[in-house]
Amino acid sequence: MGVLSGKVVVVTGGGNGIGRECALLAGREGAAVLVNDLGGTLKGDDAGSAGPAETVAQEIRAAGGTAISNSDSVTDYDAVASMFEQAKKEFGGLHAVINPAGILRDGMFHKMAVEDWKAVIDVHLNGAFNVTRASIEHFRAQEDGAYVLFTSTTGLIGNIGQANYGAAKLGVMSLSHIIAMENAAKNVRSNVLAPFAWTRMIASIPVKDEASAARVERIKKNMRADQVAQIAVALCADGAKDTTGQVFAVRGNELFLFNQPRPVRGMARVEGWSPESIIDHALPALKANYTDLGASASVFSWDPV
Repeated sequence: MGVLSGKVVVVTGGGNGIGRECALLAGREGAAVLVNDLGGTLKGDDAGSAGPAETVAQEIRAAGGTAISNSDSVTDYDAVASMFEQAKKEFGGLHAVINPAGILRDGMFHKMAVEDWKAVIDVHLNGAFNVTRASIEHFRAQEDGAYVLFTSTTGLIGNIGQANYGAAKLGVMSLSHIIAMENAAKNVRSNVLAPFAWTRMIASIPVKDEASAARVERIKKNMRADQVAQIAVALCADGAKDTTGQVFAVRGNELFLFNQPRPVRGMARVEGWSPESIIDHALPALKANYTDLGASASVFSWDPV
C-alpha cells in the first residue's frame, strides 16, 4: 500500500527527466498512471514519438504497477481533454495531475525570435491552462483533486537568456494560486514546484566560464530528478489535503517554501505625489528594500545537501 493507492494520476512530460521519475514513483506508490510525453526534442521542434512515454509505462508495469501511455501535446486542448477521458475510461477515475512537460528556447531578449517566445509560452503556460481547465470540472464534481504544476526559479528569481521561460513560469505560479483560491471549497488543491535537478533542460545551458561550469557540476552530482519526484507525489496524496496554493522548491535533499509577492514597504504623502517628490523622497527611501538583479545562484549560494 502506497500513499497513492487507489488513485489515478496523469503525468505529462513523463518520458524523461522529472516527469519520468514522477511517473515511476507514482506507480510504485500505488497509483494507476497515464504517462504522457510528446516524445519531441528539448526545443519542441519535431513531430515527436510515442516511444518515451510507452517505455516508462512498460517499466511501471514490469515493476508490478498499472500504467498506459499517451503521446499527445499539452498545447492541444482537445487532445488533453481526450487524454483525461482515456485515463478515466481505462482506470475508472482521475485524481491528480502532475505537469512538468516543457521545452526551452533560450536567447537574449533583444535577439529572441517571436516564434521562440510563442512556443515556450504555449507549452508552459498554455499547457498548464489546458491540463487544469480540461480536468477542473471533473475534480469539482467529485470534490477531490490535486494539481502539481511546475514553476522555476527563472520565473521566481530570474535568469539571463530565459525571458520567455521565466514569463511563462511566473504565470504558472499565479494560475496555480488562483485555482487553489477558487476551488478550496471543493477540496481541489493546486501547488507548484520549482525544481533543481540534472535533466536535459539543465544540460542545455551553455557553460561560459569556470563559475557556471562549477555550478552545473554541482547540479549534476547533487540534484537529481528522483528527489523532485518525492514531493510531487506527496502533494497528490490524501495526507497533503491541507496544502494548497503554495510554492515549493526542491534542491537535492532540501525542501523550500517560497513566499509570494506581498508589499515590503509603503509610503504615503497626504498632499499626494508628484514625479519630483517621488524622485526626491520616495525612491531614495524605498531603495534599501529593492530586489537585486541576482539570478538563482546568488540566492542559493551554498552547495546542496
